[in-house]
Amino acid sequence: MQRYFIAPEQFGQHTVTITGEDAHHLLKVMRMKAGDEIMVCDGLGRSVLARLTSLEAKSAEADIIAEMETNGEPMWKVTVAQSLPKGDKLETVIQKCTEIGAAAFVPFQSERSIVQYDGKKEEKRQQRWAKIAKEAAEQAHRSIIPEVSQVMSWKQLLLRMAEFDLVLFCYEKEGAAEGSGIADVLAAFRNTHDSSREAAILLVVGPEGGFTVHEADEALAGGARLAGLGPRILRTETAAMVGLTCLMYESKEMGGA
Repeated sequence: MQRYFIAPEQFGQHTVTITGEDAHHLLKVMRMKAGDEIMVCDGLGRSVLARLTSLEAKSAEADIIAEMETNGEPMWKVTVAQSLPKGDKLETVIQKCTEIGAAAFVPFQSERSIVQYDGKKEEKRQQRWAKIAKEAAEQAHRSIIPEVSQVMSWKQLLLRMAEFDLVLFCYEKEGAAEGSGIADVLAAFRNTHDSSREAAILLVVGPEGGFTVHEADEALAGGARLAGLGPRILRTETAAMVGLTCLMYESKEMGGA
């Protein structure tokens, strides 16, 4: 069933209003008409089944039929902190990691970041990244849209590490060391974390050139666990997806006892 995210204020007591590109998509792309049913979400966890009552190019109205249970969100809430990569790689990270189950994204600058922060382009980039997260969440039948934060400095990211139950610092120098793989770190975390409550996890991924030793030392001092993703060197966008998939697997998101 087609799914759309709208702002919470577009929910009425018994109706929802869909506007802008989503209304256009309903009418011109999906060719829907009054009487058709869709899923509508507020991006914060609420999902409803709704029946369309009217459609126009810029606005559509629908009656709420039923509140829907949502089961598309993991127990481990993973924020992906991605050092700014070249080109459109961050767009790929946001799209694919939203599909996998990321709860939020924090782009940041590190010592070896090739892409430099440009405040003049920030608003346009934020809008683009938010749109990609929204569309990926719809495609993956998520009940939330992962938030993409403003670009942070490395120092700002270090300060945020205290907010999380676990900080995984993906470091290639740990890739072949015994007991330092991501599976080892996560096994230890599972043994100590109360499985009945959500876990807030920060997955930190470096740029094309990787992290410096100095950054690894600072992350370790800030409470992060250095973890390798195997003996092979991964592209930065691949590392984010592999690390997040490992987290989903270890949290029993994919089944298992």
